[in-house]
Amino acid sequence: MSWIDIGHIDDIPLRGARTVKTHSGCIAVFRTSDAEVFATGNACPHKGGPLSEGIVHGTRVTCPLHNMVFDLATGQAQGADTATIATYPVRIEEGRLLLDAAALSPSQAAA
Repeated sequence: MSWIDIGHIDDIPLRGARTVKTHSGCIAVFRTSDAEVFATGNACPHKGGPLSEGIVHGTRVTCPLHNMVFDLATGQAQGADTATIATYPVRIEEGRLLLDAAALSPSQAAA
């Protein structure tokens, strides 16, 4: 894995998100109320809603456009919905957020 520094954990408020622009598109980085961090694609597959502007609750995010809920760890839609969003490895090291650049490669993004 090839980790890139994308900022400090305090750059993201609890139950909030920020976006990171990459060559594969915008990645949403979420921080839960327990200070867990997750990274996913930013666009909801239903109508392209910006998930980084959604409501973070537990380890899930609700799309701001139409209330579709996604599990941040798996990318799976919850309830009756069957869509998925891409997820990316992210970790915290000495307060810094690190995203796996290898997971952002075009071959991985298409998978």
